[in-house]
Amino acid sequence: MTQDGEVRLHLQLTLDGLCPVVFRELTEPREMARWWGPDGFTIPSVESDLRPGGTYRIAMQPPEGDPFYLEGEFIEVEPPVRLSYTFRWEDPDPEDQETVVTLSLHDIDAARSELVLDQGDFATERRRAFHKEGWSQSLGKLGELLASQLD
Repeated sequence: MTQDGEVRLHLQLTLDGLCPVVFRELTEPREMARWWGPDGFTIPSVESDLRPGGTYRIAMQPPEGDPFYLEGEFIEVEPPVRLSYTFRWEDPDPEDQETVVTLSLHDIDAARSELVLDQGDFATERRRAFHKEGWSQSLGKLGELLASQLD
């Protein structure tokens, strides 16, 4: 929680790959389907109109049960260093509200970049924790995917 009472998520991680490579993984539907979602989930489809004002929709399939969807609108698209979009569940939990995700990238050295994720405002700390777990698992898979491309 921030000083003004906002419930926000902030994550930073170092990834193998320079900004253009990481940005592609963050934005190309075929690539996103390889790493998006918590552990055990698959991504049957990713639809994306990558431009400010464009929309996206991601189908998420849990290990058991029916798929569900998240969607939103792109606010900023600045390849290869910044991406911002709204994030809302198609059938939200009563504690959910639309949030804004901002992803910022910068190169650390000749082979690695840093990804900074900010998301908020969440209605409750419980929903922030839910998103933190999902993002941590998803970005962990992204990190593994990028590292495997170096082999």
